[in-house]
Amino acid sequence: MDAITLSPLGLFLAAGPVGRGVMILLGLASLWCWVLIIEGLFAAARLRRAVSGPIDAAAGAHLAPVFEAGLQAGSLVIPGESVGERRHRLAEAMGRAARLLLADAEGRLPDLAVIASVAPFVGLFGTVWGIMTSFAGIATAQDTSLAVVAPGIAEALAATAYGLATAIPASVAYSRLGARFAATASALADRIDEHAVTLVAGKARQ
Repeated sequence: MDAITLSPLGLFLAAGPVGRGVMILLGLASLWCWVLIIEGLFAAARLRRAVSGPIDAAAGAHLAPVFEAGLQAGSLVIPGESVGERRHRLAEAMGRAARLLLADAEGRLPDLAVIASVAPFVGLFGTVWGIMTSFAGIATAQDTSLAVVAPGIAEALAATAYGLATAIPASVAYSRLGARFAATASALADRIDEHAVTLVAGKARQ
């Protein structure tokens, strides 16, 4: 088998209709996977800068829903409420807004988990089909030579390779992006606690 046949295009052209369908499906899934990865990296970096940096115009605009929730909660006066209770209430209000902000930033991140889980099985289907093609070729040709079984085996292994090439980046990206968003969520929680203290202290001075 020459180098041209071993190329992704060569393997695709050598495959049967079912094998080609599996490869097309996995190719589209891989393309969508990389779109999600790039989108997630930009979203995680943007949110991380807003949370860890100074409250400038850009960060303030990005975290505006969180701070606005704190201001709205702070405008409510509850008779007999202690300073600690007020701070906790403001932090809770901003925490709810922060969870919505994080969910929006994560976007379609769970789709990466779906691709990582499903792609190997789609590739396995192509593998099984390629092996079945090899057995069918043996039955038709009444011959077990390598020339008879090679096309089906090549199709099977190509489907396996396509499935792994799609699933591995999706799995790694899902784990790493999930860890980044978790770290950002922790930093945002600390920022919310600090802002709640600031709001309570400002209200006390009035």
